[in-house]
Amino acid sequence: MKKMIFLSLGVVVVLIVGFFALNSYIYNEKQADEPVDYLNIEYTINGEKVKLIDGLAKSEVAQGSASKVVTRYFGNDFLTDLNNDGREDIVFLLTQVTGGSGTMFYAVSALNMEQGYVGGDGYLLGDRVAPQNIGLSPNPRHKNVVVVNYAVRNDGEPMTTQPSVGKSTYLKLDTASMQWGNVEPDFEGESR
Repeated sequence: MKKMIFLSLGVVVVLIVGFFALNSYIYNEKQADEPVDYLNIEYTINGEKVKLIDGLAKSEVAQGSASKVVTRYFGNDFLTDLNNDGREDIVFLLTQVTGGSGTMFYAVSALNMEQGYVGGDGYLLGDRVAPQNIGLSPNPRHKNVVVVNYAVRNDGEPMTTQPSVGKSTYLKLDTASMQWGNVEPDFEGESR
């Protein structure tokens, strides 16, 4: 009888210890670092590194100049897996104002890596364009090609004219260099 009590008590102790060990493991797994927010990482715009803080970056245009370059998150977020690793990456637009009257629009990517997001090189869409949406290429031969849709002005129209001509730019990210490459919409070969 005593053996049965000790055996039962031993089983209960093992179950309790196992419960707490498993609970501790689950708690620690849930505390794993989340990827760094893509609005708080570095991107490359016109060859210059730009560090966003809450979607905004300011830097001096030139030494001693009162002018500032302001790079800002615009939006149009599009989630897709750009590098086939099973994690959703993000493509979105940034704007940059360099002190003049123009506002440059750039398509950028942020790869969702194990250690956090990694920002890519900005692709210049144009000055004061009218962004529409971002999506995947409808061409079945295109793999991981995104399409950025926006409106531009007719040739010869002043910059004060509202953009009214639809334009689509097909882009594929080279994940080794983190730079965009332009893809022809009706390209007959494969885009890998």
